[in-house]
Amino acid sequence: MGAPLARPADRALARPRRRLPAAVAALAALLAVGAGVLLDLRTPAPRPTDAPASEFSADRAYENVRVIAARPHVAGSAANDQVREHVAGVLRGLGLQTEVQDTVAPEAGQLSGAAGGATLARVRNVVARLPGSDPTGRVFLVAHYDSVQSGPGGNDDAAGTSTILEVARALTTGPRPRNDIVFVLTDAEEACLCGASAFASSHPLAADGGVVLNLEARGSTGPVIMFETSRNNAKLVDVFGRAAPHPVGTSFAVEIYRALPNDTDFTAFLDRDFVGLNSAYIDGGAVYHTPLDTPAAMDRRSLQQHGDNALGLAREFGRTDLKALRSDHDATYFPVPGGLVRYPGWLTLPLALLAVGTVGVLGWLLRRHGRVTTGRLVAGFGLTLPPILAAPVGASLLWAAVTTLRPGYAELLDPYRPTWYRLAVVALAAAVLLAWYALTRRWAGPAALAFGGLAWLALFGMLLAVLVPGGAYLATLPALAGALAGVIALATRLDGPWPVLAVTLAGAVGVVILLPTVALLFPALGMAMGGVAALVSVLLGLAALPVVDLLHPQAGGQRGLVALQARRLGALPALAAGLAAVVFAGVGLRVDRFDAAHPVPTHLMYALDAGTGQARWLSHEDDPQPWTDGYVEGKVSVVDDFPGLGDGELRAGPAPAANLPAPKLEVISDTRAGDQRVLRVRLVPQRPVRLASLHVDSSTATVKSAGVAGRDVPVQAREGRWGFGIVFHAPPPEGIEVTLTVTPKAERVGLRAMDASDDLAGLPGFRPRPPDVGIVGSHSSEMLAVARTYQL
Repeated sequence: MGAPLARPADRALARPRRRLPAAVAALAALLAVGAGVLLDLRTPAPRPTDAPASEFSADRAYENVRVIAARPHVAGSAANDQVREHVAGVLRGLGLQTEVQDTVAPEAGQLSGAAGGATLARVRNVVARLPGSDPTGRVFLVAHYDSVQSGPGGNDDAAGTSTILEVARALTTGPRPRNDIVFVLTDAEEACLCGASAFASSHPLAADGGVVLNLEARGSTGPVIMFETSRNNAKLVDVFGRAAPHPVGTSFAVEIYRALPNDTDFTAFLDRDFVGLNSAYIDGGAVYHTPLDTPAAMDRRSLQQHGDNALGLAREFGRTDLKALRSDHDATYFPVPGGLVRYPGWLTLPLALLAVGTVGVLGWLLRRHGRVTTGRLVAGFGLTLPPILAAPVGASLLWAAVTTLRPGYAELLDPYRPTWYRLAVVALAAAVLLAWYALTRRWAGPAALAFGGLAWLALFGMLLAVLVPGGAYLATLPALAGALAGVIALATRLDGPWPVLAVTLAGAVGVVILLPTVALLFPALGMAMGGVAALVSVLLGLAALPVVDLLHPQAGGQRGLVALQARRLGALPALAAGLAAVVFAGVGLRVDRFDAAHPVPTHLMYALDAGTGQARWLSHEDDPQPWTDGYVEGKVSVVDDFPGLGDGELRAGPAPAANLPAPKLEVISDTRAGDQRVLRVRLVPQRPVRLASLHVDSSTATVKSAGVAGRDVPVQAREGRWGFGIVFHAPPPEGIEVTLTVTPKAERVGLRAMDASDDLAGLPGFRPRPPDVGIVGSHSSEMLAVARTYQL
């Protein structure tokens, strides 16, 4: 076993004549392809305010961003009223038919929410229409104009709103489109997607469905990714690939997003008779939903890409026969330099089977030509699994070590300056792969290891084709290209140029397909899931393995000192990559320190029981930061006292009671019908609030039916004392009328009323945050809740 077993012919397959110029040229070609792939993901330069009127100008759009995101403007607030007036004014100034849809709407897709019952909101959507000359349907450009309570929404979603305003301006400068273009600026997206739900379900313009282009942002920079589509998207994707000037999107992202619980306004349209595309830029996620999401934080290049794509798609869909857009299948698609590759999804399984078959043929040919034995093929397959497993585990351990040293990262979607950490993960994956190759190559031989890598890619392709069809291309196409390259190498002269060219082209296929995925996975999933990017990095390395082997030191079949020196030289790249991973992580820790411009995020709420006079500080931080630790102690369940805050345990600590009024509960009528009572009450906040809730004590009554603001809502009670309730966002000053039909269990029915505002400043016992301590991006950050129990 100690003797070198790889045959000269085996080595010749991977590098025919071991010519250094050929090796350098092949590697340079792959590096050039990789550079081209990454450069193609760059965002375009923003166009100035004096750009031609028919074009999208990020600088023009940015003027609207500054107005929209001047301050936080949560749904129902006076600030949001001002934003709505500005948006409507801009659209009316363009001569568009503009209205405000003012209604009460349920949460998109369902009525059950955090309240264990019904989630609703008063919404005021801005809707404008550019009539078409000969409509075949309607195109809807959608974005939300409200922000979270904890930040001004400079990117989320002033980016989408300002993009639509600038696209509307550009469209009005040219000839009328064939189809109606409807601009929908929704309200209460951050609260419950209720604005989009109201429009999609009840607005006359939405009655016949249409094509929806939803514009979002979940960060501050990076390429705009088309990450979600309606089902059977083949024709939509074809339009996207043709009409979007900067088409970045993958069918893999669509598959993953469909499996996640995340929602945007697009969800409300998917629940109706609409088709469409959902796009966002997602890098720079540290500012998401925080006070740092200001206009100044926006990368105008991302805004330019948003606008270029939205305008291009609006014009294309505006002249397309929208009735011909529906398809019977999804497309597989991914970005390549200069465009978007796409093919029918029904090819996914045949291609996966072809890849498996071609890899099998390669293995048969390797054995027939005497390059490897059957045992070595099996060993090559088995030996390739360790780096596939080790890289993601190593990346997870690396991030665990980083967060141990920098615990504030636990509350961030991504570090403020994540580049060095991302490089560390890629370097770690390279170190694992190169170390594995240096240890196993001489024993198993490059042909067996190359076969093993291709076999795992083909196997992953089959699994993805069955479970996640839109992602199968990630493994299937590199496996197919690599196997074909191997077959070509075996069928041609080993001392000629064709084997090197074949493996280089196959490696380029892997780079084109997998490198963008690595680059996009980091901002999409955050560093906490960097192991996924590490896994894809290893798959990329396996696809490029034959090219890497061209540079591998060769002992020429000799033993002893020459072979030992070859192994040592082969290990040097692995050592260098491992050292780079450590250095990159260290640089990341040094340059990404928390300071006033990049504060450590913290979460704090205040909850007062106005009936008992008891108050608490609450935080969802599992391991509280030092500032938060001064307020909270152990974990408690809040559902019994504050059911409107949802289920779960929070850290809590005693707080001084503030002089704040609880919401008033006015009885409008109380009637009996047999063994049932019908209670009509009005829940009236006594101060400006963001939301109000009302829950029924299940030990005193069973709720049979319920209505809110004249709308029937289903009764979906949860376990516990407060089984059924409603949460109402953006309640009007006059309050909310609630009708409850109950079967009493006690003489009086217990009702728990709560409302919540924002901003803890001015509360007794509150100490302002130091400059380097910030607010985490959460819908409950800085919430001030007041509750009281009523017995009726």
